[in-house]
Amino acid sequence: METKHHIDLTSAEMANLWTAYINDTMVICVLKYALATVQDTEIRAVLEFALQLSQSHVQQLTAMFNEEQLPIPDGFNENEDLNLQAPPLFTDTYYLTYIHNMGKIGIESYGMALANSSRTDQSQYFTNCLTEYTQLFNQALQVLLSKGNHTRSPHIPKPKQVQYVQKQSYLTGWFGKRRPLNAIEIGNIYFSMIRNMLGEALVTGFSQVAKSQEVRNFMVRGRDISAKHIEIFGSVLSEDHLPPASKWDAEATDSTVAPFSDKLMMFHVTALVSIGISHYGASLGTSARRDLGALYSRLMAEIVQYAEDGANIMIDNGWLEQPPQAPDRDQLANKND
Repeated sequence: METKHHIDLTSAEMANLWTAYINDTMVICVLKYALATVQDTEIRAVLEFALQLSQSHVQQLTAMFNEEQLPIPDGFNENEDLNLQAPPLFTDTYYLTYIHNMGKIGIESYGMALANSSRTDQSQYFTNCLTEYTQLFNQALQVLLSKGNHTRSPHIPKPKQVQYVQKQSYLTGWFGKRRPLNAIEIGNIYFSMIRNMLGEALVTGFSQVAKSQEVRNFMVRGRDISAKHIEIFGSVLSEDHLPPASKWDAEATDSTVAPFSDKLMMFHVTALVSIGISHYGASLGTSARRDLGALYSRLMAEIVQYAEDGANIMIDNGWLEQPPQAPDRDQLANKND
């Protein structure tokens, strides 16, 4: 009779599950609050589908942690991190755009988790998550399109023939005449603007409701960084007479009642900043003009520092949950000294 051997999770698989659990418990709190305030029925349907996905994920992830005899992360919960009595902090349109962006992030993160999975059950779980978030993305996109709220990147003329780069001047950008942006660079810049606009509205709302002055100051600083990055990206597009994305000036209401704990808001913002860093890095790697590479490097350094300052605030307040980590072999070797 053949004996089945249990294969332990790899460190990558452990990281996938831990990260997914923390994120899904946070998203559940955000979506429950959104559903308590949203008025539009079509947007409500999208939010309900997103909540259903996250709740199902948490159930499955909890079962996996128990099966692997791993401690279940604290994450976030309705009793400590959510105030359903708070008035609306964001508009219905913002929540729809938020979910659309959440779909994008989910597709990216679940795709990476799938690529890093070795066990069949893990690859199947993240394959399912990837399929679900593709559905969520498309559902949110269709509602955005039907309401005329979807923001498209700029149009450029279709090329008439295949072309090859002839001179090294294609790469220049610091001195002399710069060539026009190519389609890849336009897309990178435009969607960097969109992500910063989403972030700017989010931290604007959070800055109004955070209980701690330190957290409020952190959110105001994030708002100002996002506004600056939006202006910089817009000026790069304008240089080639390309339209920048329209700003969302009123997506945060004037509420000053906190729907979430300071812990949740800090985690949410620092997590989005970490994703922003990876997007800037990808944009840097696919931008041929040297001035754009320098620009992304400079902006990335600024938000890396912002993320570190956010992590320090979370550590000081006991809010930063630690992921599984390798043992300290030197400490173990000296344990009996």
